[in-house]
Amino acid sequence: METIIETRHLNKAYNDRVIALADVNLTIEKGEFIALLGRSGSGKSTLLNILGGLDAPTSGEVRIDGKNIDFSDRKSLITLRRESIGFIFQSFNLIPALTAQENVEYPLLFNYHDRTTRRERAADLLLLVGLGDRAHHYPREMSGGEQQRVAIARALVGDPLIILADEPTGNLDSKTRDEIFSLMRQVNRERDTTFLIVTHERELGKRTDRTIELLDGSVVT
Repeated sequence: METIIETRHLNKAYNDRVIALADVNLTIEKGEFIALLGRSGSGKSTLLNILGGLDAPTSGEVRIDGKNIDFSDRKSLITLRRESIGFIFQSFNLIPALTAQENVEYPLLFNYHDRTTRRERAADLLLLVGLGDRAHHYPREMSGGEQQRVAIARALVGDPLIILADEPTGNLDSKTRDEIFSLMRQVNRERDTTFLIVTHERELGKRTDRTIELLDGSVVT
């Protein structure tokens, strides 16, 4: 197996009283489908933000695809997010003024892909997530489940090695939750994309390759 994410003695403190992460050591292999469990305030989102280069640790190391992340190098962090990591959020974070097609295309504008490439890739991914017929609809014209499918397509458009998903089913009903979770699993298996999914639902954790649990900023399983 090839290690895709590795942390060593990772710590994050906001002050002497707020310790978000405490000596977190993780190894995640390429193609794994993992649930990150824990109560509110356990450090799940903080860990995800650090792995995605959106936040910096107080101390410790993070390696993505064998390379150390330099959190002081803004340019390299931008490159990491553009080329290696896709994000899925609980609140979808779609741009209201853009259609589904345009929302999926949007990240490719920053990678300087030509218009034809952007359109073709976005169209293919909307077909993958079952929304080929909704390409020209706006977020307000779609259900929550459809919006999250668009968000998944957008996360995949840069062909990332890793998808970091922060409570991606938290705003969905149980039927739609299961459909979205199954879709992510399908993508994981077909594309060998590594998924790290923050959730508080242990039922969903049972459907992953394994779970990692945080308690008060420390790994307990």
